[in-house]
Amino acid sequence: MILKPILFAVLTFASTFLGGFFAIKFKEKLHFIMAFSAGVLVGIVAFDILPEIIEQIKVYNFEAIDVMLALVFGFFLFHILEKSILLHNHADQHFPIHKHPHVGVASALALAGHSFMDGVAIGLGFQVNSVIGVLIAVAVISHDFTDGINTVSLMLNHKNTSKKAIIFLFLTALAPVLGVIFTLFFTLPPYFLYLYLGFFAGFLLYIGASDILPEAHSEHSSYKLIFLTILGSVFVFTISRFM
Repeated sequence: MILKPILFAVLTFASTFLGGFFAIKFKEKLHFIMAFSAGVLVGIVAFDILPEIIEQIKVYNFEAIDVMLALVFGFFLFHILEKSILLHNHADQHFPIHKHPHVGVASALALAGHSFMDGVAIGLGFQVNSVIGVLIAVAVISHDFTDGINTVSLMLNHKNTSKKAIIFLFLTALAPVLGVIFTLFFTLPPYFLYLYLGFFAGFLLYIGASDILPEAHSEHSSYKLIFLTILGSVFVFTISRFM
């Protein structure tokens, strides 16, 4: 059981690093991957996390409003954190003279902290059950590809060198592995795992529908991208039914 979350943490490391590599080498193709990833994230919420929440309510007689509050909290917390990280970056786009390397470093460190929590999410998912753990890991792997992209983009956009960008990319990629290892030292009771499912559902809904999907269509909107997003959700539906 311990080996499974660590294995997926290693895959998350690879996904993050690959995202950074793509940001440098194949930027014109990223919108296709992001469109598919957005569908994957929304599909995981709809076809696996929410059914598991309903099952937890039946088994433990938990209050549904509690998990819905956790979902809304997860959605807005990530919204606030993301906008806080990017606020200075957006201002700098209007005033290029204010771009400084330390802003890119601070943003990359914030993304690394977020990636650590992605690893915690994988570990806690496996505490619920193996199926939830695997599908949350799939969601994190899909999302952390974009974390790799963002780490490199923020570093380079703020006048840091490519070598320094790769160093911080490595840090962001390593963070989820450390997050998974952290969860191996404790076990949460069922009620807190129940709230965690709601929180993570809100988190995934935000990054899928409000973050990754708009970015995928920002420059290359097409029916092909729409198809890839739907395909991502169909893929998760198929996997969740099979498992």
